Amino acid sequence: MLRDDVRTLWTEPRPPDVPARVWRDWALLAAGLGGAVLEAALREDVVWRPVAVVFTVWLCLLPLWRRTRPLATVTLAFGSVTGLQLATLVAAPREPVGLYTGAVVLVLVYALPRWGSGREIVLGGAVILAAGALCSVTDGTAIVEQVVGFVFLLLPGVIGAAVRFRGTARERQLEQVRSREREQLARELHDTVAHHVSAMVIIAQAGRVLADTDPSAAVEALEGLEEEGARTLEEMRAMVATLRDRGVGAELAPPAGVADLERLVRTPRGRLKVDLRLDGELDALPPAVDAAVYRIVQESVTNALRHAVDATELVVRVAAERHTVSVSVRDNGRRTGRGRDGYGLTGLRERATLLGGMLRAGPGIDRGWHVEAELPRARSESGVHSRARR
Repeated sequence: MLRDDVRTLWTEPRPPDVPARVWRDWALLAAGLGGAVLEAALREDVVWRPVAVVFTVWLCLLPLWRRTRPLATVTLAFGSVTGLQLATLVAAPREPVGLYTGAVVLVLVYALPRWGSGREIVLGGAVILAAGALCSVTDGTAIVEQVVGFVFLLLPGVIGAAVRFRGTARERQLEQVRSREREQLARELHDTVAHHVSAMVIIAQAGRVLADTDPSAAVEALEGLEEEGARTLEEMRAMVATLRDRGVGAELAPPAGVADLERLVRTPRGRLKVDLRLDGELDALPPAVDAAVYRIVQESVTNALRHAVDATELVVRVAAERHTVSVSVRDNGRRTGRGRDGYGLTGLRERATLLGGMLRAGPGIDRGWHVEAELPRARSESGVHSRARR
């Protein structure tokens, strides 16, 4: 078990999409250089002043590469600390060499488990421990002070590991939400394809029966079979692009759609009044788009009931245009917390993206929470269905 854990840590990759530098890096550099200048000018007990200043400036520069080169920066920083410590052993100065600003090296200890790969964490951790042990032994400090020093040195690394674990756990949960949304969408597409195939079988049987007695009806049946087959291929391509190699459930219960929105908003909502308005031709939407519209409204209404403080009204608008379907859900309440998207909105955004659309969610200009979505509208299926019913 322990061997497997060590192997897992060793093969752990770096976090994806690591930023090279942000504005905080330059602020940290400016603070470090400013502190080094002030110490060099104001402190009178600085030993080896030129060496101490150059060494501190070197430590202040290294954090600029702490995300992209965590192992290299830790090795250079603590290698320099080790070299300086060995030099003080030979020269034996009266006081320790260095400036207090050199504590910026703790940022590198944080960055190693936060941004490094498993291999870099292990190797960099060994470098840090070796440098810390050498300094503790050569300084001749008491055991209690050595323990406190090690805790102070390693604490940033523990914090960095905790931040990384938290971010990884949330990303894993978000990926699970996206995966469930893909599976649900694929199940709905599977139901649609099953319906089309059933219609194709019926049309083919009718054409075979009429082929001898009514050739024109047989030709019409073949035309309907061709159009139904084209629609089936279109839905199949969507399903393959959505799932690739994922499994698809075989449940054939039709998903809720726009026609069920009236029933959704008629459900008792307590203090919240729901104003629903449907505009345009919404009775011939593709099943996947139809289900997506319902899910967006359902999740938005649920979120408003849970999180909208002092809200009295929820306005829902669904409008069908020639090529798109727009969904807008707005409440007039106040939101608590930091306003970060929940897993429900993450799933809806994933579904909208898979369908070729987009979804935005955020606070309104004055108050309330707004959800806006736009989904592409495919060609009507009414003609195909009418032929299948003949």
